[in-house]
Amino acid sequence: MSVLVLVLAVSAACCLGLGFVLQQNAAQQAPLSDFLSLRLLLDLMRVPRWLGGLGLMVAGMVLGAVALGKGEISLVEPLLATNLLFALALSRYQTKQPLGRQGWAGLLLLAGGVSAFITAGEPRAGDAVADPLRHWLIIGVVVGVALALTTYAKRSRLNWAAVLLALAAGLLYGVQDALTRVSGTLFSDGGFAELFTNWQPYGVFVCGVTGLVLVQSAFETAPLRMSLPALTAAEPLAGILCGVGFLGDRLRTDTGALAWEAAGLAGVVAGIVLLGMHPAMPCGTTESEPPAHELQRR
Repeated sequence: MSVLVLVLAVSAACCLGLGFVLQQNAAQQAPLSDFLSLRLLLDLMRVPRWLGGLGLMVAGMVLGAVALGKGEISLVEPLLATNLLFALALSRYQTKQPLGRQGWAGLLLLAGGVSAFITAGEPRAGDAVADPLRHWLIIGVVVGVALALTTYAKRSRLNWAAVLLALAAGLLYGVQDALTRVSGTLFSDGGFAELFTNWQPYGVFVCGVTGLVLVQSAFETAPLRMSLPALTAAEPLAGILCGVGFLGDRLRTDTGALAWEAAGLAGVVAGIVLLGMHPAMPCGTTESEPPAHELQRR
């Protein structure tokens, strides 16, 4: 594994994790009338804390895009999932909660799962699949699932709708990562002329904006501990699916390797859930802050 890719991916995870916490701190105060609306972004743009979180998130996405340009998506995606470690670090600073057994168990499962998957799978580049039907099939399935989750969350308006929205956003971000990788290849081959005459960069923009609205709506309606684990778990799974499905990433497929890869991904998901549910994660508005339903009446 390239040291440069490792540094870029972990730096991206750091920016993303810190940015998510700052964004949720601000989004939970937004009026609920903005739920799943672009008005939510317009309202949040007036909040300095949210703008700071957005800046960190954009920086993380840029660093992640550079990492994806230099390494396989099946390698970079598990490393990006460590953003939850940095989110927990900032949350611990804000809440003064100790790490405890749950925190250490989640940390070890996440770090161990990432290490096991990368070591067993040995992600390496291959030839991308040229058949556009396969591209559209995989992307269509992932985006279709994201759309179904969003529709159900909008209709149900249950307390755990944030989990569904975060899952949908994570799936879209995984597709965005794959399209970012393709866009980087297009730019390397033919510059801006080649880049902007293909649909992939526009797909990156649409997935990014849609995912941002879904994430902020999830942050608005429920505590970070409900939304961030789902977001963090869904993105690498969708990204790896796209990487192996049509970007040409190769993983070892012998029985032992597949078993360790599955165990590694399971460890990543379990670690994400434990860290995301840690008491240090923000659990909602504080007593000194007006609840969102009051802000809705302004």
